[in-house]
Amino acid sequence: MSLPPPSRESVTSINDDGSRRFIHPAAIKGPLTRWRSIMGAAIMAIYVALPWITINGNPVVFLDLLHRQFHFFGLTFVTQDLWLGFFLISGLAFSLFYIAAVMGRVWCGWGCPQTVLLDLVRRIERWCEGEAPAQVKLDAMPWTANKMVRRLGKQALLGLFATVLAHVFLSYFVSIPRLYAMMTHAPAENWKSFVLVAAMTAALWFNFSWFREQFCIVLCPYGRLQGALIDKHTMVIGYDDKRGEPRGKKGTLGAGDCIDCKRCVAVCPTGIDIRQGQQIECIGCAACIDACDAVMTKLDRPRGLVRYDSFEGLHGRKTKWIRPRTILYTALLLVGAGVMTLSLSTLRPATVSLLRMQGSPYFLDASGQIRNQFLVRVLNKRNRAESYRLELVNAPATIRTTGLDEPIAVTALGEQMRPIVVTFPRAEFHEEFPVRIRVLDSAGKSVAEKKIPFLGPFTP
Repeated sequence: MSLPPPSRESVTSINDDGSRRFIHPAAIKGPLTRWRSIMGAAIMAIYVALPWITINGNPVVFLDLLHRQFHFFGLTFVTQDLWLGFFLISGLAFSLFYIAAVMGRVWCGWGCPQTVLLDLVRRIERWCEGEAPAQVKLDAMPWTANKMVRRLGKQALLGLFATVLAHVFLSYFVSIPRLYAMMTHAPAENWKSFVLVAAMTAALWFNFSWFREQFCIVLCPYGRLQGALIDKHTMVIGYDDKRGEPRGKKGTLGAGDCIDCKRCVAVCPTGIDIRQGQQIECIGCAACIDACDAVMTKLDRPRGLVRYDSFEGLHGRKTKWIRPRTILYTALLLVGAGVMTLSLSTLRPATVSLLRMQGSPYFLDASGQIRNQFLVRVLNKRNRAESYRLELVNAPATIRTTGLDEPIAVTALGEQMRPIVVTFPRAEFHEEFPVRIRVLDSAGKSVAEKKIPFLGPFTP
């Protein structure tokens, strides 16, 4: 029994009775597919390699939740720096919006981890069950020993793939050496990490074996935003119906270039017919472009019947790259990048706080000296031990301090506190004034400068 053709009125992967219909896209070769494979391999290589590559003694990306420290490409952030994450998250989100406004769903088809992983999953599936026609035939077959071996073998490989991905994900939070140590011990000794890996493995396995393209159609919010982000000048994958219609076999009088071979449908990972226009299932993977171009080459007809173009371009009009939307988005992107760069420039290798010690805000001793007591806290964000020196800045000549003479030695990624006692003659005190303390590292470079008011009895 042949399946009904794709329709814009319904989701191809859902049958009329609501049951799941599995899509088995045919393998395709072509320049765009080759470049997508190269990009996918690069993304997977980066994902696996980042926990192994170290800068300043830590992995390139290491989210050390145990010690509440976060390492990104040589920069170390602590919990006090998490406000910078706003710029990272909002910047990534806005970049995706910007890309969508200009290039449509190019991220979905070329860079999204879901697409990259499903491309690998389908390679595993073809290796176990054969090409698309063989997979469809296997679906319709009764359960035999051959079918059971193929299906169980595929599920075992998908489970192994999901397990490896989950362990690599965990290494971003515990580091590779600690991950290996965990794997050599009983699960109960690190049960939280074990539960995380087990849950992620189960979720990935479910995604690979059943959910697949439904994630893009049902769950992913980015795909739903496309309608609000694109306009008639946005680059999309489309079918040139003026050139292709009416469809007909080669040699048919009056027929367009499309011979209705349905090769574009056969290779689509979401099962749509791109000739019906833009649809929510389209992820912009360009498989239909390579498939159609290959057919056009065999027929000695111009390539590009299905191509990357704007709605205007597909109708023979000029695409406008510079338009109000792109100007606004470019301006906002530059402003955001500038603010993020400025914020990162304020990042220091140490975090310093200066607090007044608990108790009375000041003390007046018998010798006529006003005493204020402070506490300096230094958090070393470097991956090596550091010695910090404290000094007063623009202090009155008669002010005296205790606790500034000796440097503060702080271990790598550690913290140290030092009590500071500041005294000032009562006879010279007329109003509160700021006490400025500068913190310098072993190279004499200023790390931070803090100020706090010196308090005492006020006499009008």
